Amino acid sequence: MSVLNIYFPMFMYFIGIAVFCFKCKHLLLMLLSLEFVVLSLYFGLYLVMMSYGYEYYFGMVFLTMSVCEGALGLSILVSMIRSYGNDYFQSFSILW
Repeated sequence: MSVLNIYFPMFMYFIGIAVFCFKCKHLLLMLLSLEFVVLSLYFGLYLVMMSYGYEYYFGMVFLTMSVCEGALGLSILVSMIRSYGNDYFQSFSILW
């Protein structure tokens, strides 16, 4: 396996984590960065499974769980926009 195949998913993962940490003003940007992290993890998992000749069944389970995570995040985003009018974290209080 070449060096590019090893480091590219790791680079994608750390870029996604950096965006998640620095763009924490909007919920939608945080959800998109989390999906990018999940996509980079899936890409790395796929490369490992392809290089060792494993079955891709676990990849399908991983994709199913990531779709469920994305749907849950979007439902939270929709309920937040309906109740507060925007997706800023500063516009609502957790103590209510």
